[in-house]
Amino acid sequence: MQVILLERVAKLGQMGDVVDVKPGFARNYLLPQRKALSASERNIADFEARKAHLEAQNLETRKEAEAMAEKLNGQQFVVIRQAADSGALYGSVTTRDAADAANENGFTVDRKQVSLGAPIKELGLHDINVSLHPEVDATVTLNVARSPEEAELQASGKSIQELAAEEEAAADFEIAELFDDIGSAASDDEDLAEAVEQQSEEDDDA
Repeated sequence: MQVILLERVAKLGQMGDVVDVKPGFARNYLLPQRKALSASERNIADFEARKAHLEAQNLETRKEAEAMAEKLNGQQFVVIRQAADSGALYGSVTTRDAADAANENGFTVDRKQVSLGAPIKELGLHDINVSLHPEVDATVTLNVARSPEEAELQASGKSIQELAAEEEAAADFEIAELFDDIGSAASDDEDLAEAVEQQSEEDDDA
């Protein structure tokens, strides 16, 4: 099926290009999203008549998107979730969660603009893409943690695995110190017992 693009579409073409696509892709995505029109003679003529207006409109929206991208790029948003000690989430973080996190921080992002790249199923820092315009993207980071305190540690560069290793090492150190104290106390008891026994022997000799 041939369509005429009303805006740039990744891997397809630029505004005004007539391209061949699968009918299902056109009917289910391009046409209802107003990203394209079927390439009939009438639609092509209509596009040519409106081309200057569409290009001016596209330029304006692109400038607005670029201004927002400057503010959004590099932002980090915290998402609190329950997870196992291994870091595996009880569930996953969705595009809606990502959009909500951005909106809570004063930005306007729709979940349809968010691309996770891969499902987020673990704690940690995850870079995601936000498509603000067909020609403008921004990259933000989701800091997925079990608590605000854990999120701060992750933001400083420590992973959940490193935090767990540090806690385990600290626990092992405390246990080792406890056994050292017990051993030292036992040694002191033995010394005391020997001293008492020696004194008793001296008293008997006297």
